[in-house]
Amino acid sequence: MTRVHAFTDDVLADHDAVGLSALLRSREVGVLEAVDAAIARAEQVQPALCPVQHAAYDEARREAARLDRDGLGDEAFAGLPTFMKDNVDVEGMPTNFGSVAYVARPARHDGGVMKQWRGLGTVTLGKSRLPEFGLTASTEFLTEDPVRNPWHTGHSAGASSGGAAALVAAGVVPLAHANDGGGSIRIPAAACGLVGLKPTRGRLAAELADTVLPVQVVAQGAVSRTVRDTAHFLAAAERVRPARRGLRPVGLVEGPAARRLRIAVMTDSVTDIPTDDATRASVLGTADLLAAAGHELVEERLPIDPAFADDFALYWALLGLLTSRLGKVLYSRDFDHAQVDPIVKGLAAMVPGRWRSLPGAIRRLRGAGALYHEVFRRFDLVLTPTLGHVTPPIGHLGSDVEFDLVFERLRAYVGFTPAANVSGGPAITVPTGLGEVEGGSVPLSAMLSADHGQERTLLEVAYELEAARPFPVITG
Repeated sequence: MTRVHAFTDDVLADHDAVGLSALLRSREVGVLEAVDAAIARAEQVQPALCPVQHAAYDEARREAARLDRDGLGDEAFAGLPTFMKDNVDVEGMPTNFGSVAYVARPARHDGGVMKQWRGLGTVTLGKSRLPEFGLTASTEFLTEDPVRNPWHTGHSAGASSGGAAALVAAGVVPLAHANDGGGSIRIPAAACGLVGLKPTRGRLAAELADTVLPVQVVAQGAVSRTVRDTAHFLAAAERVRPARRGLRPVGLVEGPAARRLRIAVMTDSVTDIPTDDATRASVLGTADLLAAAGHELVEERLPIDPAFADDFALYWALLGLLTSRLGKVLYSRDFDHAQVDPIVKGLAAMVPGRWRSLPGAIRRLRGAGALYHEVFRRFDLVLTPTLGHVTPPIGHLGSDVEFDLVFERLRAYVGFTPAANVSGGPAITVPTGLGEVEGGSVPLSAMLSADHGQERTLLEVAYELEAARPFPVITG
């Protein structure tokens, strides 16, 4: 096992985003100092972990020098170094969606997501890596090096926000942009021992392309090492761009609440593929912590139609077909379909024989919110695993694996996260400890889900869990 991180005694130390931002505002740390330290850390881990897609270090240094000269504004994270995921537009940077099928030109304008992040005051060091079009659960490629897990470089960092999670877990930056269309914030957070909140649909700004999908499954957010960073990020982002009409602001959540909750516990997914022992134990241990704190825990099989998994798989395949077959229209005139990743090609190939099933699948997925709401008439939260088993070795979900096999492996791995994407509800992943694997250990996690608009409750309980069982530290 090789554990790789960049934590050292520079100005970043082991500060979270809230702590570092306070030092920047007080001028105890200069913005250029912090940016230089983050760049040095990124360059240190890049050979082993490969999390950076596009480095914009010179531009970041110029922006940092300007902020040191002109002074910081009142933004929540003014001067904080970070990375954006390579599937959102940042002016002057290419957006390649993890693909080698084309070479993107620099974006002419910021997308909606970057506009919101600029309102936070962060300094963007570049773009983090994702698997092609974010359509699989490990950041691996056919012809390029994978993103490796800082806790164990022989294992996956998850996906699709795998580069973001590796950068934060390794200590390069304390907070990084991530997004989630089927678990892509929560999966890498679980793999890398981080906090990952998928907000309610409409809570944060979106890219235009995400709003025109037949089923709007993508949510924007961040990965962090502490609950307070995620809470402060959400509150600050809401101040920059309020949530869509009908969603009350979450506001700043600063700790647990006194209210005790009724929480359903489910350890096996609707696919009926058993959860592995380490993951099951981590979730049941989390349930014991919550019960000891006075919450009511009820083991229950939730009323989710087993056909949901098949419907989501077909919709997932449709996204693969659209992104690969419409590449010349969506991405670049030089898009070369022959260079598309085999997993994306395999997904696309699932659709032609099932065209007649698509309208019904989309209709049922659009209607999933009603059943989701019904669950929360009886429970405040639902506690489940994030994933069906611990993060796998590099290659288990590789692009060179025969498609039918890798697809079955993906179904076994990612059985819990898609429900929140389809329904639009919020869910949060928190670390629960470490699980032993060959040659070392990797993080374990649990996931809490809530009804629409209930991010405050998720964060309050996440604070409670963090205090009761401090999250693992990679330097330990």
